[in-house]
Amino acid sequence: MTLKSVAILGSTGSIGTQALDVIRANTSLFSVSILSAGNNVELLIQQCIEFKPKYAIIGNKDKFSQLKEALIDTEIKVLASVDGICEALENATSDIVLTALVGYAGLKPTLTAIDQGITIALANKETLVVAGELVTQKAKEKNVAIIPVDSEHSAIFQCLVGEEQNPIEKVILTASGGPFRGKKREDLLEVTKAQALKHPNWSMGAKITIDSASLMNKGLEVIEAKWLFDVSGEQIDVVVHPQSIVHSLVQFNDGSIKAQLGLPDMKLPIQYALGYPNRLPSDFERFNFAAYPTLTFEAPDKETFVNLELAYKALEQKGNSACILNAANEIAVDRFLNDEIKFLDIAGLNQYCMESYQFIANPTYEDYVATDENVRELAKNWTNK
Repeated sequence: MTLKSVAILGSTGSIGTQALDVIRANTSLFSVSILSAGNNVELLIQQCIEFKPKYAIIGNKDKFSQLKEALIDTEIKVLASVDGICEALENATSDIVLTALVGYAGLKPTLTAIDQGITIALANKETLVVAGELVTQKAKEKNVAIIPVDSEHSAIFQCLVGEEQNPIEKVILTASGGPFRGKKREDLLEVTKAQALKHPNWSMGAKITIDSASLMNKGLEVIEAKWLFDVSGEQIDVVVHPQSIVHSLVQFNDGSIKAQLGLPDMKLPIQYALGYPNRLPSDFERFNFAAYPTLTFEAPDKETFVNLELAYKALEQKGNSACILNAANEIAVDRFLNDEIKFLDIAGLNQYCMESYQFIANPTYEDYVATDENVRELAKNWTNK
C-alpha cells in the first residue's frame, strides 16, 4: 500500500480523534493534508503541531486569530468556516477525505471533494440524507468512490465486496435500541438529558447519542443506505440487536445472508475505510464468541420511536422531504440538549416540520440550501401546544 494523504474534516470529534489514532499507529501508510474543527481550537492546535497538515481550518471565525497565532511559526495555512474547508480541498493534495463533520455542514465540503476527484470516507450521514441523489450522481460522474464509515454501512459495504454481480434482495441495519429500548411512550414523558446521553454500547458525540436514543440515527441510516447501495425503502429493514456485535447484514436473491461482526469499536470501520481495499493489521480487541453466548434480535417499536417511521416516510416521498426532516431534527436535538423541549417533543417537532414545509419534488442544490435554512427557523419557533 502506497502512502495516502488524508484530509480529516471534524478532526476534534469522536470520529476524527479515532481516525488520528489510526494514522498515529500507521505513520508509514498515512500522512495528513487537512485538519478542521468546529470550535475546539485548543485540540486542533495540538493536532496540527503533531501531524503537520498543509491546512488547518476552524469553523468558528471568532477563534481564527487564536489558531493563526498558535501556528504562526509553522508552514500550515490557516483558514476559517466551511468556505475555508472547500478552499483547502481545492488546493491541498489529498487521496482521501474523511468527512466527520456533524450534520448539514458536511454537504458542501463533500461536494467540493467529489469535484476534486478525492475518494470520500463518509462519516457524515446527513450529507446523503439531505441530498443523496445529487451527491451520488456527482460521484458517479466524477468516478469518485464513497466508502461508508458508519459501522452499519461499513458492514454492508464489506458484505458486498466480491458480490458485484449478485443483486441485493435486502439490507438489514442493526440498532442497539439505545438507552430506552423496551420503553413505551408513557415511560419517556419525563426522561432527562443525562438519561438520553447514556448509550449502552457506543461512545459518541451528544448529537448522535440523542439520535440513537430517539432512533432517528437509525432512520437517517435507512435513508443513507438507500443512496449508498441503490436500494428502495422496501429493501431496507431495521432490527434491534442490543449486543451491537452484528453490525448489519445483506440478504441476496438466493436467500443467503452475509453479516459482518465485531466488537463495538469505531476504529475498525475507520481503519477499513482509510485502508481500503487493504485490510490493515491492528491490535484492536478481538471478539470472543464465548464472551457473548447469546445474540438477540427484535423488531423496532415504531409507535414509541416515531422518528424511524418519519424517516421511512421521507424516503418514500423523496424530493426535499429528507432535507426537511434532517434540518428539523438538528434543531430539535439542540433544543432538547438546551432544555427547551422534552424528549418526545423531538419527534413531534420533526413531524410538524415535515407536514408544514413546502415539498419540492425535484430540488436543486439551491433548493436544499433554502430548505435547510428555512426549516431551521420553523423548528426554532415550534412549540408543543
